[in-house]
Amino acid sequence: MSRIGKKPLPIPSGVEVSVLDGAVTIKGKAGSLTRPLHPTIDVTVENNNLTVSMTKHSRLARALWGTYASHMQNMLAGVVTPFVKKLELQGIGYKVELVGGKQIKLIVGFSHPVIMDIPADLSATVEKNIISIIGIDKDAVGHFAAKVRAVKKPEPYKGKGIRYEGEVVRMKEGKKAGA
Repeated sequence: MSRIGKKPLPIPSGVEVSVLDGAVTIKGKAGSLTRPLHPTIDVTVENNNLTVSMTKHSRLARALWGTYASHMQNMLAGVVTPFVKKLELQGIGYKVELVGGKQIKLIVGFSHPVIMDIPADLSATVEKNIISIIGIDKDAVGHFAAKVRAVKKPEPYKGKGIRYEGEVVRMKEGKKAGA
């Protein structure tokens, strides 16, 4: 039994939830999110609470029950206050800039700058060497942050690269000179 799925999720004030045609739509002051439902999962709204339940008891339904409850919880939180992921560039000569508000230009030690398009439902800000990715969909924010980080992961010898804010990179010892 899912401990997350059993709990009813309170709907914050100013948030509308509607379940139509196998999809859940949640609207709030920050925007609107829609997620299709799997046929084994059912979502109901009653007494200002959102409840996720299984329509049939199978192994797949049990696996999806808690997952969909977490998705609904993230959607409810995202339409009230947007999610933010921060990435920092570390390395001499590593730079980042916002190009036209639609693209991120990364200069991270390659022979060419890497230009990445920012998805339409997200926004990004750049301050010095810190990139902030902001959006109401937690999945989209995390996915785009992972794509940006994958351009130049932090390497273990000098620590240069793109890392999440607060991420600790285990440093390796370099070669030792023979005596």
